[in-house]
Amino acid sequence: MSSSGGAPRIGIFGGAFDPPHNAHVALAKAALAQLDLKELHIIPTGQAWHKSRTLTPKEDRLAMTRLAFGDLEGTVVIDSREVLRDGPTYTLDTLRELQKEQPGAQLILIMGADQASALPSWHGWQAILGAAIVSVAYRALSTGGTARFDPKMLPNLPAGARFEALELAAMDTSATEIRRRAALGLDISSLVPPTVARYIDQHHLYRSA
Repeated sequence: MSSSGGAPRIGIFGGAFDPPHNAHVALAKAALAQLDLKELHIIPTGQAWHKSRTLTPKEDRLAMTRLAFGDLEGTVVIDSREVLRDGPTYTLDTLRELQKEQPGAQLILIMGADQASALPSWHGWQAILGAAIVSVAYRALSTGGTARFDPKMLPNLPAGARFEALELAAMDTSATEIRRRAALGLDISSLVPPTVARYIDQHHLYRSA
């Protein structure tokens, strides 16, 4: 996966980050270690067209993202473009903006295997595969797990679509469970970075009304 002598590789890792948690941080660290990136853009989602629930205000999610990822070693950019964008947030728009800003760079879109399997539901998904290499994060499963994502399973896969693997340690952490625990006043300090835990507590996020 080395780009020695080739185009600089720019990683894109997006998500609601509601809240950003330890598994998100582990994924970012793995991307920096494994993908030979010049930069890693971490991009909180703005108005997520595909989310059925209302997200926590974008200002809070952006602040937590800065706290969670700001101290990582490597060139990490906390990219606020999507939370500042009016209207629905589409990954394809972000990729096209980055192509204009960094002509000649190779974009690497980082996502989990579940997201990769759902790619055909994304807006402009075939164009996304033409604009970026998709780096699919695989978690090690102690049980042997299910079959790994196979791009050939995607219907109407565009010719020339490129995928890479990103290996992760097993981590059973979900933002849904963190929000549930926080709403009940339970401890979340083992699930999120300490700075994020403090922010959630100080701003009374996820508390039941």
